[in-house]
Amino acid sequence: MFCSNFQLFPDENTPLTLFNGVPFQDIPIVNIRVSKNNTILSLTNPKGEIQIIRSCGIEGFKNARKGTNIAAQATAITFCGKMVDRGIKQARITVRGLGPGRMSAIKGLQMGGLNIISITDMTRVSWNPPRGRKQRKL
Repeated sequence: MFCSNFQLFPDENTPLTLFNGVPFQDIPIVNIRVSKNNTILSLTNPKGEIQIIRSCGIEGFKNARKGTNIAAQATAITFCGKMVDRGIKQARITVRGLGPGRMSAIKGLQMGGLNIISITDMTRVSWNPPRGRKQRKL
């Protein structure tokens, strides 16, 4: 199934590993921020400077339709087209948040012709969640 030199998890040599002649640490990053109301995609260079930004609202989806997985996929496909225009064919992906467009955005990037090197989940975990609502009195 996997080739002999394939590693599933990163190690100390990962930043220097070459992917199509480019070191891992120099590959651009696609940040996907997902909420239940919208999906925002941004392309940053390895230093963290934003190059391209697109969201479902910019794409033309309004109100409740912005939060759907179809909107996220359509946005990701056009976003990938803008990346290809700039000559970017491979990228790392970071996903933050929980929402319906999470997997659809990644699928859209793949459908747009992007070579995905790695996927990182950077969703924040609350160790001190908000207090629950008081019990209803009948």
